[in-house]
Amino acid sequence: MMPSFRAQCKGTGNNACMSRVAWAQSVTPVPPPTSAQPTFRNLAYAGLVTGAWSALLSLAVYGLARGIGVPMQVVLGGIPEVVPWVLVVVIPLGSAIAGALLAGFLRGVRFAGRIVFWVGTLIAALSCISPLSQPVEWSTRIWLTIPHIITWFLVVPQIARIIADTEPGRYAERP
Repeated sequence: MMPSFRAQCKGTGNNACMSRVAWAQSVTPVPPPTSAQPTFRNLAYAGLVTGAWSALLSLAVYGLARGIGVPMQVVLGGIPEVVPWVLVVVIPLGSAIAGALLAGFLRGVRFAGRIVFWVGTLIAALSCISPLSQPVEWSTRIWLTIPHIITWFLVVPQIARIIADTEPGRYAERP
């Protein structure tokens, strides 16, 4: 039987045997250097990756909905039209990249992560109004809203976390 971690370190008198609980509660003692701050290129890449996953999942939801017989029609100019699958891919991808690049203008601003999170959440909530207000079946409304929720869930928290890393006090000047 192996002795416990605590028993192995008992009486050694050095910090190498810090208990697991104390280590879990610690924060990084040395912040990252200023040169590690995310750039517009990093944000564009994050937008591309999160947007691509969002687009892929949205396309899967669209395919599932079409497969089970949901009409997936919207009314444009008084004429009902089926939503093309290309829009289901392009809109989440473009929105994620555009949102990430716009969030880049908040780099270095206090509370930037919170601002990006809540503004992104507001935009996502407002984007759900369009599919929910369509004069079509409720099944179509609900299935068209799901990609909006997927995009919010995958994109907004990730971009907000990246932008939060640029807030004042989250990095250190190195000589």
